[in-house]
Amino acid sequence: MLRSATRFLSLSFVLLLQQSAREQSPASNAARSSSVKVADHALVLRTSRQSFADLEVGGELAGVPPGTTRFLTRDDLLALPQIEFSAAGDTNLTGSERIGGVRLEDLAQRIGAAPTSAMVVAICDDRYRANYPRDYMAAHHPVLVLTVNGQPPSGWPKDPQEHKYDMGPFMVSQSKFTPSFKVLSESEEPQIPWGVLRLEFRNEKTVFGSIAPRGARAKDAPVQAGFRIARQNCFKCHNSGAEGGQKSGVPWAALAVLAAATPELFGAYVRDPVSQNAQSQMPANPSYDVATIGALTAYFQTFDPMEKP
Repeated sequence: MLRSATRFLSLSFVLLLQQSAREQSPASNAARSSSVKVADHALVLRTSRQSFADLEVGGELAGVPPGTTRFLTRDDLLALPQIEFSAAGDTNLTGSERIGGVRLEDLAQRIGAAPTSAMVVAICDDRYRANYPRDYMAAHHPVLVLTVNGQPPSGWPKDPQEHKYDMGPFMVSQSKFTPSFKVLSESEEPQIPWGVLRLEFRNEKTVFGSIAPRGARAKDAPVQAGFRIARQNCFKCHNSGAEGGQKSGVPWAALAVLAAATPELFGAYVRDPVSQNAQSQMPANPSYDVATIGALTAYFQTFDPMEKP
C-alpha cells in the first residue's frame, strides 16, 4: 500500500513509551474508566491515555455517549483472546512472519454500541482510513496486529515502500485474502493499513450514506457500480465532510466538480495520476477500463451542484 511521506512526529514517542504502557497498573484508572462486561473478560475503556502506544477508540461505543474517545493499552488488548497466523497474505510483510492479534469483529462485538450494525474504521497517522463493513469482516476476518514474530512494534519490519517508516503502533492484517466481489475491472482489495492510531466503531449506513449517489441518476447501473468502487478505493483518502480519509486533502465535492466539468481529465487522473501531476502520490489504476472509468465519472457527477435533482 502506497503511503505518503507525511507522518506525525508524535509517532517517535510511541516506541519510546511502550514500556511505560506495560508497567501502567490498570487499577490506577479503574475509577475513571468505563467497563464493558463480556463473557470471559471485562474490557476497560480508559478515559485518559496512559502512553502514546495506547489505541484510541471512538465512534459509537457501548456505555458511553456517541463521539466519546476512550483508550485501550497494549496490555488491555493482549489480555483478549488472541489469534496467530502466517503473514502470507499481507503485502506489507515478507510473508514469513507470524502475526498475533485480535480480530476486529471481536472488538466490535465487545465494545461497539450496536454490534449488529457496527463497522470498524481504522484511522492512520497520515489520515488514511480503512473501512471494514460487516461483510468484509465476515469474509476476511481482519486482525488488529499486536505482535510480529512475537515482538512489539519496536521489533516490527519497516514499511515496504522507499521511506522505510515504522509500521506501528498498530496495523491491520489477515491470514489470507481471496476477493469476494468484482465490479467491472475493480476487484475487492485487502484492507491492510499500518500506522493505525485509532479505531472507530460506526454505523455502516451512516458512514457510507455520506457518499451515496444523489439525484435522478442515483439508481442507474453505472452510477451504482461507481459507488461500489469509490466506497472501496476513493473513500480511503478523500473525505465527504467528517466521513472518509483526509490524506489527499481533496474532498468529495472537488472530485465531483472535476468529473462534471472535465470528465476526460478526471478519467486520465484516476488511471495515471502522475501523468497529470508529477507530484501526485495517488496510486495509479492502469487496469481500469473504459467502463470502469465511465462508472466512476457518472457516480461523481451526481454530487455536482449543477446536477439536476
